[in-house]
Amino acid sequence: MGNFIDLQAADGFAFPAYVAQPAGKPRGAVVVLQEIFGVNSHIRSVADGYAADGYLAVAPATFHRVKPGVDTGYSQEDMGAGMALKAAVEALPAPGVLQDIQAAIAHGASAGKVGIVGYCYGGLLTWRSACELNGLSAAVPYYGGGATTPDEIARKPKVPVLAHFGDQDHWIPLDSVEAFKKAHPEVEVHIYHANHGFNCDQRGSYNEAAARLARERTLAFFRKHLG
Repeated sequence: MGNFIDLQAADGFAFPAYVAQPAGKPRGAVVVLQEIFGVNSHIRSVADGYAADGYLAVAPATFHRVKPGVDTGYSQEDMGAGMALKAAVEALPAPGVLQDIQAAIAHGASAGKVGIVGYCYGGLLTWRSACELNGLSAAVPYYGGGATTPDEIARKPKVPVLAHFGDQDHWIPLDSVEAFKKAHPEVEVHIYHANHGFNCDQRGSYNEAAARLARERTLAFFRKHLG
């Protein structure tokens, strides 16, 4: 189990991050980026899982600039609230929440090389982080909503990227995933017979087989690039 600490971005903004420590010497660090539902029990359990695999896990509250303390479930009401918060974060003046993610990367660097993984909106932010931020050694976006739009495809990653998508994801059309793959042959892309949110065991779209395989691939990718 981890605990929340306060981090500070370059502009002086303070925000919480859930930090989970590995049992022994860290093999590196993994920044875990939330869905639109906050640093909720699922994201905290994901961070705990990476800590159990030997990494210092840091999950920054990426909605804190627009609303502190977001921690919801997965109801339709929660979905609507989360979409509104995402829109508010997207409307922030640049660099917006990326500077908070940069602070989380800096915190993780005490443990060695830093990777980043994100889910849903966190997947989009993971892709942007791989292209825009410093101090990363690997990035793994899961079903990054918006990451396959032309503006995002135009970005160029600075670190190795492993991307997971579902072929039943009505938020991310498969033809846009194919366009992403074509534009980025350097990115390792895996497509699962699964829906959006397939990694989350609190959602109806949870797919145990896809989640397990994606996690195995992610851990192998981090072992290769982080240690």
